[in-house]
Amino acid sequence: MSRRSRRHSTGFGYIGFGNSQSTFNQKSSTPFSVYKEKLDLEAHLHYEMEFLHKDLSKEDKQKIKDKIRKEERQLFIRTAIISFFVFLGVSYLAYYLIKQILSH
Repeated sequence: MSRRSRRHSTGFGYIGFGNSQSTFNQKSSTPFSVYKEKLDLEAHLHYEMEFLHKDLSKEDKQKIKDKIRKEERQLFIRTAIISFFVFLGVSYLAYYLIKQILSH
């Protein structure tokens, strides 16, 4: 009698896996380096961005953090202003409707 194999057959498992044997054996069919090169190429072509593999200085890190904080602050202010005007419009509409209902 031989020992049973630990590998699952392709018909076993959650349907979302599909029928790939590599899914059940935890073996990657494509190496990570292929995906990394593709990501780098896509980022360079579409966003004109290069992935740099170097350590940033404290000043560079602080500049990046300040830039992100400034963008977030601008987004918050813009959202607050738009929300304020939408609230004014809705409150005026509610006031107008209540006034019309009570006048009849």
